[in-house]
Amino acid sequence: MSDFDITVAGHICLDVIPQLLAGTTAENVFCPGTLRTVGPATLSTGGVVSNTGLSLFQMGLRVQMAGKVGDDPLGATLLDILRKKDPALTAGMIVSPGQNTSYTVVLNPPGIDRAFLHCPGVNDVFTADELNTQQIAGGRVLHFGYPPLMRGIYSDGGAGLAEKFRQVQTLGLLTSLDMANPDPLGESGRVDWTAWLKTVLPTVDVFLPSFDEILLMTDKPRYDQLCEKCVNPAAASSLEEIRAVSARLTDWGAKIVVMKLGDQGLYVHASDDLSTLQTRGKWTAFDSSSWRGIDLYSPCYDVPVVGTTGSGDATVAGFLASLIKDLSPEESLNAAVATGACNVQAADAVSGVPDWETVLENARRWRKKKGIVGRQ
Repeated sequence: MSDFDITVAGHICLDVIPQLLAGTTAENVFCPGTLRTVGPATLSTGGVVSNTGLSLFQMGLRVQMAGKVGDDPLGATLLDILRKKDPALTAGMIVSPGQNTSYTVVLNPPGIDRAFLHCPGVNDVFTADELNTQQIAGGRVLHFGYPPLMRGIYSDGGAGLAEKFRQVQTLGLLTSLDMANPDPLGESGRVDWTAWLKTVLPTVDVFLPSFDEILLMTDKPRYDQLCEKCVNPAAASSLEEIRAVSARLTDWGAKIVVMKLGDQGLYVHASDDLSTLQTRGKWTAFDSSSWRGIDLYSPCYDVPVVGTTGSGDATVAGFLASLIKDLSPEESLNAAVATGACNVQAADAVSGVPDWETVLENARRWRKKKGIVGRQ
């Protein structure tokens, strides 16, 4: 592909989402020896490649996907779902013979945050070397997601991904990175994520993690302390702490940090030095002065929540779309939060995301929740 807006690369899987009925709670969903009645299951693509990629596609952006599946029935189902959206979406996908496609069982009880049963599958053998630099060069942004769920990306300390990011930056693109929670009981839970981030972030232009992911990776005692107070650590924190965590990430090299706060909204912090962004051949018109040193917060829009699967990925898509469309920082923040609000009104990860004009209209007309402004 050439002449497109963005390559979305990294983790992809098939999501199996059973409909959990009223009365299902985190405590009783795994009660030993019982049978729990559920509703129909939704099959959808999951992971950053499909969630963020399809959200961007549905908003009208030109998207190239770069992920890996196995040559098994799950992989065939996943690719078929993508082809029904647009056959061109699968052009950058790799089918790996003899490998198992990644899948996730998404447990999404009404009214509380979701939980996942995840099989990494072929994502564990995906490496940064498999990203085709010349294909990526046809776009303006390379967005990569979920390194903690990809052994081939985290096991080298981040060196491979950092090198790939440097290569595409020299071709005039912006680089963007999203994360995921490591498994505290698995191999990814033993990675020195602080060292990994210090290796990769100097090559990252837009970093879009969640607050809980970063605390779990870099300050586990504080993460545990906040989790004792609330399921969502951001809800037990303050804007002062969120800014301090974001500023630490720009100190480590990220240019713009977009911190996802779950049901508490979104926070954007930028470095005081964004001069390198305008040296990129495809971003010479970017107004770095309007972004330099900003600190912006937005709570979520007040909309009915059907499911939260993919809400963070949709929010990321809204923010990246705003950059590509040259919106101001404030407009970008609102568009990102509005895209996430569209997403949560559907059970699956992408069907709630509308076209771009509808996203912007929703951002203008919807009201926001109170949020965490002023909390100490």
